[in-house]
Amino acid sequence: MLNLIRSTVFAAALGVTGMAQAQEDITITLVPGLTTDAFYITMNRGAQAAAEALGITVDFQGAEEFDPVLQTPVLDAVIARQPDAILIAPTDSVQMIEPLRRAHDAGIPVITVDTFIGDGNYQDGAGDGDFPISYIASDNIAGGRMAARFMAEQIGGEGKVYVSNVRPGISTTDQREEGFKAEMAENYPDVEVLETQYNENDASLAASQFQAVLARNPDIAGVFGANLFSALGAGNGVEGAQKSEDVTVIAFDAPKSIVDNISSGVVDAAIAQHPAEIGYYGVVTAYAVLTGQSVPTSIGTGFTVIDADNVNDEDIAKFIYSE
Repeated sequence: MLNLIRSTVFAAALGVTGMAQAQEDITITLVPGLTTDAFYITMNRGAQAAAEALGITVDFQGAEEFDPVLQTPVLDAVIARQPDAILIAPTDSVQMIEPLRRAHDAGIPVITVDTFIGDGNYQDGAGDGDFPISYIASDNIAGGRMAARFMAEQIGGEGKVYVSNVRPGISTTDQREEGFKAEMAENYPDVEVLETQYNENDASLAASQFQAVLARNPDIAGVFGANLFSALGAGNGVEGAQKSEDVTVIAFDAPKSIVDNISSGVVDAAIAQHPAEIGYYGVVTAYAVLTGQSVPTSIGTGFTVIDADNVNDEDIAKFIYSE
């Protein structure tokens, strides 16, 4: 069904005739969560591929840290330049509502990618954050469930685990944690999920948090890192405690640093999103909107599990995020 939705949007975008403006005059700005992360760099490459196919321009403008305080002035500067549409990964589901409303009030179509504002349900007349046209992302709850199933299999369906996360209020990582906990509660009653550890995107803090959890729970069996730095830090903490043989570490996202850690045994598996798809379909969706087509309010993209068994496969290489 998702493939049908994507194909339909793409066909509509490419099949447009009688446009109000020439293709080369269309400019879309992609505002990532941060510019230095391999996930968003890969997303931009997908966006640029779509722009080339459609004969339009996509600009990439963002802050160097995942922070609504830093993202807001970037967004305001983008709005002042009046692009035809904005693709954005909001850095907070609540704090970015009003900044994005300024774009909406200026007549600029808003499409969110990777993360969302409000409850992520758009164009339904409910809530302050329903005005974006579409949300294009992985199903993060499903990704969290995948991580839980893989971990449960690795630890034999029992033991203590916890989630290493960034902070509350980030839609994607909130949902990954939600999916992970729901899957464990529903299907693995002998797995005890301990209190979540929030690290503010600091891998060093995530590592020290593992040490503290280990001190309280010497039998800890697993850690799910809900984003890159959470997973890197947890893996480093496990390795530093010489617990790699005893503690399973599951990462969300697959930049080269995580893949290297899978190869070395520090991380057991990664749930790889498809950020190039997100960027590609984000641009195609924006183009369809700008040329008078209707689009779905949400479009989902897939996942690939990378572990020691397939990390060196040629077919897996395309899912490793580029830097």
